[in-house]
Amino acid sequence: MSGITTPEYPINVVVWGENRHEQVQQNVRDIYPDGMHATIKEGIEKNLGERASVTTVTLDDPEHGLTEELLQNTDVLVWWGHAAHAEVEDEIVERVHRHVLAGMGLLVLHSGHWSKIFGKLMGTSCTLRWRSEEDREIVWTVNPSHPIARGIPHPFIIPQQEMYGEFFDVPAPDELVFLSTFSGGEVFRSGMTYRRGYGKIFFFSPGDQDFPVYHQKEVRQVIANGVEWAKTLRPERTDPVLLRYETEDFYNGGGYKGAMHN
Repeated sequence: MSGITTPEYPINVVVWGENRHEQVQQNVRDIYPDGMHATIKEGIEKNLGERASVTTVTLDDPEHGLTEELLQNTDVLVWWGHAAHAEVEDEIVERVHRHVLAGMGLLVLHSGHWSKIFGKLMGTSCTLRWRSEEDREIVWTVNPSHPIARGIPHPFIIPQQEMYGEFFDVPAPDELVFLSTFSGGEVFRSGMTYRRGYGKIFFFSPGDQDFPVYHQKEVRQVIANGVEWAKTLRPERTDPVLLRYETEDFYNGGGYKGAMHN
């Protein structure tokens, strides 16, 4: 089919980590001695192998590590933040937002629901109910044919996790892939996809700094599947623009040059 390309490997992945809890909380350092971002990176590499080239950057890097050059060469950005959302500079948020609209994939993990970039892309408060005491999460696959659910047991159990519950103030997702339940009877839309501009977004809630969730094989597989899904198949990154289009442009053999091929 004209205009459709096949996936190109390796997928260039950047894992962005706030990297604050690891610096000040010994219990977090014990679970993630090299930082949560390093553990997430390790999981992607283990599952995708040579299909992914993964690097990490953190909040305290210059420009939060998210330079224009880096983003231009990033297929998928994976985002984990919690305690320092307000410290992310608005200029960098605008930069990431522009790249998502132009075709960069974005995975938002756990407390990243309250990040500036996720809120800007959703246009809502992105607030939810939560309980920080240790809980048990059961993750149910509600869309088993979705690529992100490939190879994931139905259900799988996370023995130690923070509770997230509804109502979650986000727009209705394009696709609901996972639904979670907790010991208090709460439910939560824990795996959802969105499309903004040319970019694909996957929100996945499991993963708290106080528990070893990012070491769990099922969680790692979901994130790796999400990375593959979020890479757009466009031959080049393009900003959506408003174009005047004359009828004769089509009938004179030019075709519809503004068509989107994802």
